[in-house]
Amino acid sequence: MTVATTYRTCPRSGLQFESQAEKLMIANAVTAVVALLVGGLLAIGVVLTRWPAVHWLEADTFYMVLTAHGIDMLIFWMIFFEVAVLYFAASTLLRCRIATPKIAWAAYALMLVGAVMNNVAVFRGDSSVMMTSYVPMMAHWSFYLGLILFAVGALIACFVFFGTLVVAKREKTYEGSVPLVTFGAITAAIIAVFTISSGAIILIPTFLMSIGVVHEVNPLVYRTIWWAFGHSSQQINVAAHISIWYAVAAIAFGAKPMSERVSRGAFLLYILFLQLASAHHLLADPGISTEWKVVNTSYFMYFAVLASMIHALSIPGAMEVAQRAKGYNKGLFEWLRKAPWSNPTFSGVFIALVGFGFLGGISGVMMGTEQLNLLIHNTIYVPGHFHATVVVGTTLTFMALTYFLIPVLFRREMIAPGWARLQPYLFGFSMYFFCLVMMGAGTLGVSRRHWDMAFNGNALAYEWPGAAYLMMGLVGIAGVAAIAGGAIYIFVTVGSVFFGKKLDTGVVSPKFTPVPRAAPTLAAQTYGSAGFVAPGTFVLASVFLVAFVLYYFVNWKYLGQLWGLS
Repeated sequence: MTVATTYRTCPRSGLQFESQAEKLMIANAVTAVVALLVGGLLAIGVVLTRWPAVHWLEADTFYMVLTAHGIDMLIFWMIFFEVAVLYFAASTLLRCRIATPKIAWAAYALMLVGAVMNNVAVFRGDSSVMMTSYVPMMAHWSFYLGLILFAVGALIACFVFFGTLVVAKREKTYEGSVPLVTFGAITAAIIAVFTISSGAIILIPTFLMSIGVVHEVNPLVYRTIWWAFGHSSQQINVAAHISIWYAVAAIAFGAKPMSERVSRGAFLLYILFLQLASAHHLLADPGISTEWKVVNTSYFMYFAVLASMIHALSIPGAMEVAQRAKGYNKGLFEWLRKAPWSNPTFSGVFIALVGFGFLGGISGVMMGTEQLNLLIHNTIYVPGHFHATVVVGTTLTFMALTYFLIPVLFRREMIAPGWARLQPYLFGFSMYFFCLVMMGAGTLGVSRRHWDMAFNGNALAYEWPGAAYLMMGLVGIAGVAAIAGGAIYIFVTVGSVFFGKKLDTGVVSPKFTPVPRAAPTLAAQTYGSAGFVAPGTFVLASVFLVAFVLYYFVNWKYLGQLWGLS
């Protein structure tokens, strides 16, 4: 028995959705938003407990909440949404049927069962091991089994994506090379196979230990392999959200990359070098050689940083070239001032791009330098950094894309458009401030994981300087503001899906039929370069470079004071 296949042409974008792929995209995207909702509610407890003046939750409850918050946000929300993006990049952009839809649904079911099982284990109260779940600290066996099932489902989804690429190639649904957005999604999927496999590989013996079959898992081995999953999962996010940035440049402006070959080369550098940056979590570990640490945190990391800087130049540069072609040529920045800032898809992506580069990128390179890592290892600076990458960079990008998908994929008109326009600014700028003050508190030495920074009532109680309490108070205020921004996103998207005005389904046909497409959508589905004249972008890149150098110098100065060097 074969699964019926039809194609729907969206009248707004001209994109064509194959019926099974469309249902899979919707299922994965909706489940992702549910995970975001759960993680966002848990963030309230985390933020109000780390805020010294409030200090809301007791220790046991705090660690339970922190564990679920980390896993729901960093794993379930991200990867469910990324699977939807993979199916979109393969089936929709390449205009073909999805490979093995039944297997794709089985993958979704495994991911869903695994996510629910893991959450139940955590909320039962006996698996508060945080996202890292370091051995020999043990959770309930269902905690590990849930993550393993989820990982297997996600791996299968990646192979369905690869199979869809084969279908598109065999049925000749596109000409020349795959579009750059699809190429970026291929990068994300290749990194995902390595990453998710690493997580499953190390969690299998840990699961066996939890049921008594294995008596010991070496903690150093666990940490080394786990971080091949833990940090590299962010590299899936990076490749995915940068692909979306290229897509949004096409959707909002009809923009093409300044040099298609250079952008593709940058994605290839990600495959080869990006996941090796995981080493910066292991720099304080005694079981890894100095030579390995030096190579990973210098030469290999520089290639990954080079790739990110290419994208950072290419994406706003593509926007600038497209805007100048429309006549916005006054001065260096008319193209940027006349950009569609009231469109939450564009504003969300641009705020994410700038925040990811300035906050996440600069702090990540600093933290990945072995000597400087000693300053902030296991301080709250670390979550300050990864909130800049994961939340500002990836989450805000996924939110921005959702505003495009609601009318195009879900076929609903947006409710509360004013709130939708406000949301990226409130969420994005609150997270900017949240990350900055968290990194500031980390520079002062505030611990990363402890529920009570001052250890009040204990023999080892410590009185921090007033600046540390001020920074953590500002973390609380900014966190509450960001949670409000997240709540607006949930309200607008969920409300639109259920209560938004139904839009025209568009033309439905039993096979793909070429139709005239709007220029922006067409740009996301074709191959080619736009040229290399973007003076405003070069100025912005120069500002970034100056900020990077100054921040690096300041941190070496801190290190010199710590070691008493001059």
